[in-house]
Amino acid sequence: MDSADQQILPEPAALAPLRTVEVPGAALAVHRTAGDPAPGGGREPALFVHGLGGCAANWTELMARLAGQLDGEAVDLPGFGDSAPPADGNLGLSGHVRAVIGYLEATGRGPVHLFGNSLGGAVAVRLAALRPDLVRSLTLVSPALPELPPQRTAWSTGLLAVPGLPALLRRLPAGRRGPEQATDELLRLVYGDPDRLSAASRAEALAQYRRRIELPYAMRALAGSARGIVSAYTERGDQALWRQAARVKAPVLLVYGLRDKLVSYRSARRACAAFADSRLLVLPDSGHVAMMEHPDAVARAVRELLRRA
Repeated sequence: MDSADQQILPEPAALAPLRTVEVPGAALAVHRTAGDPAPGGGREPALFVHGLGGCAANWTELMARLAGQLDGEAVDLPGFGDSAPPADGNLGLSGHVRAVIGYLEATGRGPVHLFGNSLGGAVAVRLAALRPDLVRSLTLVSPALPELPPQRTAWSTGLLAVPGLPALLRRLPAGRRGPEQATDELLRLVYGDPDRLSAASRAEALAQYRRRIELPYAMRALAGSARGIVSAYTERGDQALWRQAARVKAPVLLVYGLRDKLVSYRSARRACAAFADSRLLVLPDSGHVAMMEHPDAVARAVRELLRRA
């Protein structure tokens, strides 16, 4: 990688036109990267699941780099991206898991190499524990596994789970931010070094934010899913996420960034111990979305996982 690549992140890859897959209680928007080879072609199927407040576009850089090895699709979880909220309003972790299982069963693409970031990582862990027949391998980028107490920089995200608080904060003077300021704050929260972003990447992030805030259900979906994560952190017994992680038999790649403000690197040690077959990639300069910030490094680690798997 030359000096220019080190200073500016790559231009965002494009997503091909979406299709919609009907699942129990919801309809999921499904995306592929533009220019991706035709489905199949001897490549094993892969599925990419985004995090809280994200969308399928979060995976385009990594999907483009793995297109030669994997037949990848990315979904917008219910209430995010181009997917409307579920009919029953269940935005909790199990509701998202149900939707992804529905996609895999409706399309017949399982077992897949399953990728998850943040909330999507928790979805992937629970799915792999409950339905091992649908999963070949797991790649978890800063997975939202229970971490108590959470680091201070994650408290603002946790506040989204408090009923009524997001609406109250929006009415306060400090909450009346313009789209540009809100986007900049979001990028600084999830990237380790947001100053490396290209102008095109910033413009795309701003466009996605503007589009999202125009949706009537946007805050409801965000708050409901945040509440679902907090609830999952407190679950006990067979539903406890760490106990479910111990039940996963598929090979696991764990990716953590040392500059992550939402998921602390300290949970990496517990994650490595929890999964039966795991390997760890630590990226010193990455934040919460390593697949967007350092897609080449993540892709290399995934290829090694595929070779070993």
